[in-house]
Amino acid sequence: MKIIITGGGGFLGSQLAAMLLDRGELTGSSGGQEPIEEMVLIDARFPMPQNDPRVQQIVGDISESNVIDEAIGSSQNISIFHLASMVSGECEERYDDALRVNLDGGRNVFEAARAAKGRPRVVFASSIACFGGAAMATPVSDLAKQTPQTTYGMTKAMCELLINDHTRKGHFDGRSARLPTVIIRPGKPNAAASSWASGMFREPLNGETCDLPVRRDQPHPMTGFRTVVESFIALHEVPAERLGDDRAYGLPAHQVTPAHAETVLNELAGEKKLALGQVMDAFDPHIQAIVDNWPTAVDGSRAVALGLPEPPPLKQIVEQYLETFGQAE
Repeated sequence: MKIIITGGGGFLGSQLAAMLLDRGELTGSSGGQEPIEEMVLIDARFPMPQNDPRVQQIVGDISESNVIDEAIGSSQNISIFHLASMVSGECEERYDDALRVNLDGGRNVFEAARAAKGRPRVVFASSIACFGGAAMATPVSDLAKQTPQTTYGMTKAMCELLINDHTRKGHFDGRSARLPTVIIRPGKPNAAASSWASGMFREPLNGETCDLPVRRDQPHPMTGFRTVVESFIALHEVPAERLGDDRAYGLPAHQVTPAHAETVLNELAGEKKLALGQVMDAFDPHIQAIVDNWPTAVDGSRAVALGLPEPPPLKQIVEQYLETFGQAE
């Protein structure tokens, strides 16, 4: 079978590709486990080439439908993991681009899946930014009304609805994983409004200063990158009859504050003899306003009931980051 990953050059996409290649098989059109013979990664750029002979990298923009069509080709047995997206801060600043990439790009992926032979499984990376507004409950569950207060969240919610409808009509077998903030992302801060959630771990671990744009008591749902990648695969593998008519499942998460993060870091630093950089208050009312409209806690019980994993303790998530990415030189 062939696996297609949009956003395959990004953090989660590259981790997902590696885990799938190591796994070697997934549920295919036969309903049984089938070997992964081909994998196509689509992204605007790739930090490094893929050496596995099963993998093809396509540099392209998902808002151009021919990019997705090229990836699928004449394959008759495919699964798609749709992770490509503009991030939250970018979407607030570039509304038209957000619609073009996140919404039109999503439609291109879904239409290509609809036209593909068979009934492919499509796993979509959604977000808790689908929720927001004054009536939002705490914790927020999959049953909450979606009233997103960001353009990013709006595009994610619309793609969730499209997946439900395509699945209802038998076009493909869609599943949405609604992600909390994923930590710890390596590299440098990005334009996501939640970038501080990784930065308050990553920069101190690298001996650098983190400028914290939100309050130190700001609670936020977070989970580890390995857990999310495992969840994408687990959601793909769930038999269709267990999923019901709402194919969007919120992943479980820890409720973490910067103050809690600092406590965990100090504990690890003492154990591993790490010299930590500082977390400095650099309040940004624009970032805080966006974060204030997101859930502060989530109920992931529907996903757990399906067999999707719960995140390990926060300290272990930090240890997984150090094990995978190490510290900057």
